Amino acid sequence: MAHHPPGGQAVRRALDVLLCFRDGAAPLTASGIARRLGLSTSTAHRLAQTLAGAEFLARDASARYRLGPAVTELGLLSFHRQGLHRVAPELEHLARVTGTTADLAIRSGDHAVLLAGGTVRRSEDGVGLRRPLHSTALGKVLLAWPRPGADDLSGLAPLRPLTGRTIADVDELRAEVERVRAAGHAMNDGESAEGVRTLAVPLLDRSGHAPYALALRSTPEVITDARVPWFLAHAQSCARAMEVLLLPPEDRRGWPGQGTARP
Repeated sequence: MAHHPPGGQAVRRALDVLLCFRDGAAPLTASGIARRLGLSTSTAHRLAQTLAGAEFLARDASARYRLGPAVTELGLLSFHRQGLHRVAPELEHLARVTGTTADLAIRSGDHAVLLAGGTVRRSEDGVGLRRPLHSTALGKVLLAWPRPGADDLSGLAPLRPLTGRTIADVDELRAEVERVRAAGHAMNDGESAEGVRTLAVPLLDRSGHAPYALALRSTPEVITDARVPWFLAHAQSCARAMEVLLLPPEDRRGWPGQGTARP
């Protein structure tokens, strides 16, 4: 059983209530929240009311809850503080030049979370902004250049196959991550959806960790084997520009001639 400091369990439960909505869930009643979290309805109701009082949730006339304005405010503040508002032109240019969909993602637990790009704009309700690490090119990149202490693949949730090509074995995933690290980029060839091919590259900081991953997504008819080097060159050039936009100067890797090699 996890140990919580005084008051920690209540904080953890409140956070879990907010996280009920991270997959784009429709508004939930207190009983719906209770079912998702395995809580009593009275406990879920009390937590939801408290969060609504602080505007982290909003309650409609049907007693259903959704994320509230305080979450929106903090999310926008974080988005801008990290410089993510600056990357849209870079992604749009990359998509236009390559004729693909360009996306930027970070890691959150066992998922790659899309922050900006063509996929985000087309997903009006937020559904689909989280992608399993093991079945995506973005996820493979984030696994190949992890934060310190986040490199234990055996700690991932069960690797659920999404197609017949999905890697669903930890040892196979470990070998794939090694290949990605050696190649400097990742490919997803129908592993998350049939007929979709994705190429992804890391945005690396000075320590060699990838806080972000950048992907180009299209079909095998567009991202052909013969043209992979062309797409890769454009993706890496964009990733280099985004490192300057997103990373503090003290965290940026050296440029050519400064003694720091890139993948």
